[in-house]
Amino acid sequence: MPRNERGFWGKVTKGKTGFVRLSLPTLAALTPPDWEVEILDARVGPLDYCRPCDLVGITAFTAEIPSAFSIADEFRKRGTPVVMGGVHVSALPEEALAHADAVVIGEAEKVWEGLLRDAESGSLRRIYKGETPCDMRNMKIPRRDLLDREMYVSGFHTVQATRGCPHDCEYCAVTGVFGRQFRTRPVGEVIDEIRMFDTRDFMFVDDNICGNPAYAKELFRTLIPLRKTWGGQTSITFSRDLELLDLYAKSGGKYAFIGFETISNEGLAAINKHWNHADAYGDAIKKIHDAGINILGSFIFGLDTDDTTVFRRTLDFIMEHRIDAVVFCILTPFPGTRLYQKLESEGRIIDRDWAKYHTCEVVIQPKNMTPATLEKEFYRTFREAYSLGNIVKRVFRSHRGLPYRIAMNYNYRHKAMRLPKE
Repeated sequence: MPRNERGFWGKVTKGKTGFVRLSLPTLAALTPPDWEVEILDARVGPLDYCRPCDLVGITAFTAEIPSAFSIADEFRKRGTPVVMGGVHVSALPEEALAHADAVVIGEAEKVWEGLLRDAESGSLRRIYKGETPCDMRNMKIPRRDLLDREMYVSGFHTVQATRGCPHDCEYCAVTGVFGRQFRTRPVGEVIDEIRMFDTRDFMFVDDNICGNPAYAKELFRTLIPLRKTWGGQTSITFSRDLELLDLYAKSGGKYAFIGFETISNEGLAAINKHWNHADAYGDAIKKIHDAGINILGSFIFGLDTDDTTVFRRTLDFIMEHRIDAVVFCILTPFPGTRLYQKLESEGRIIDRDWAKYHTCEVVIQPKNMTPATLEKEFYRTFREAYSLGNIVKRVFRSHRGLPYRIAMNYNYRHKAMRLPKE
């Protein structure tokens, strides 16, 4: 696992990082038993490039790709073959092949064992690609035993129940690379994995845990007897189904990460998020809060419909509705997305240093403001949202779920204060 050298709040401190990503532990589980596997994380410590090994596998987000390429180059200098994969590599495989002996496009489940056998015989192909999405039945349980538990500060136990998203947002790399097919794991298999966790808290890493409401209801009903507490990512549409909302809470769902993106209906339409309705946000927030669920809301700045008033209007909206915690992003055109294709055709991508593609730096030419203004106001708004006064106003809206709100705001205030000052 490489690191992002520039991310203002993704940097690791004191040898610890956030929650467990499941890609490498899953690959380890897919690896035949005659292979010895070690998982190394460059975010928390230096790598030993001279350590003898037969194959190095690297996965990375876009912002981590420069680090990933550097790691790959160092191992290959010493004669060790390298294979790379992940969403960015799947979108730009030829770029990765300048640094790797082989790449995996898309999901690895159907190709990984064959790739390893090719590596054994010295006959690695350049490209491996599963022609169809994997069946999510009988999936391997990620090898969490290979991870250093002490290095994760916010969530060691993560689990995946679904893949994909039924929606098609213009900026999203999930559907851009993997399509819109929404797949589900058998509920019983998900529950069996969760039963293995030795903590009460866990997190769903699904892109939209409520993407299939009927499946989500079955999952949540089956989860209730376990008396766990959890959080996940979902679209705000789950608030329209009161039964689904109730089951989310009763099954232990204490918080939901929700992409509001913008408080403008025109802005939502521009990014093809037409199922969100900004004028209905207030009612949806109230329903979610009344169910006892905390909201971590995400907002994007830099849309073509944004002008310089968007920052104050968005912050006022957040405070009016007491959204429990928020994260702001600068519009970023990730490779493989329709947004990337659009801005590329318009000549509006002004920086191709992938290390800056962590959503906290401007890499595009905004339509209604300068790049400098967008970046400056983004930083200011983020810090203002996490001023102590604003935190108090949001956190103490009720006693219900208070510990989670305090924890979220403490965490994000620490990160927000690390952003550059004006």
